[in-house]
Amino acid sequence: MDDIDFADARHKMVEQQVRPWDVLDQRVLSLIARSVREEYVPPQYRNLAYVDMNIPLSHGQVTMSPKLEARLLQELAIRPEDKILEIGTGSGYMTSLLAALGRHVHSVEIIPELAQRAQQNLAAHGVDNTTVEIGDGALGWERHQPYDAILITGSVPLLPDSFKHSLAAAGRLIAIVGTAPVMEVELVQRVDDDSWTVTSLFETALPPLINAKQPERFVF
Repeated sequence: MDDIDFADARHKMVEQQVRPWDVLDQRVLSLIARSVREEYVPPQYRNLAYVDMNIPLSHGQVTMSPKLEARLLQELAIRPEDKILEIGTGSGYMTSLLAALGRHVHSVEIIPELAQRAQQNLAAHGVDNTTVEIGDGALGWERHQPYDAILITGSVPLLPDSFKHSLAAAGRLIAIVGTAPVMEVELVQRVDDDSWTVTSLFETALPPLINAKQPERFVF
């Protein structure tokens, strides 16, 4: 069913979805304008690759919408020397974008089937500066810390402190914090050994990360 012009769909996505969402970083715009998102989504959703929606993967997981991917990528301000942690590999598409801008991406996926498929997608497109690991990163992933940038691709009701402690000096962390219907994209930046800044960027909604930390509930 490859009956659509993907290059045209990609251009329209950039101009009609991404730019109006305040994504103006030319590095990000150029990257997503040439990245073949349709080759990362499941085949049955290939023709929907550039639609403003969360595309189903498997095991109840979804992709982020294209405009959210682009906005988060811009807010992380990835530098060529950055070591990056991604929690939730999904299809591997966001992993590929991070890898195109940074030095190396350590991506953690809890579902083995998704991790394997993402590795295949990345290898098929020659993305070789990534390491996909199977594991539960909901409470953090200290194995390769410190990280210059961290992206959590599912929402979390509470952001565990372990993530901010895994940041290098001047490191940045993006997380979508809260529960439906109110979730905020937060940018955490490490100032020094014992201090961080937290900036609320905008509101959005995204399914929760598997095994995300939950708030304590009082029992009366």
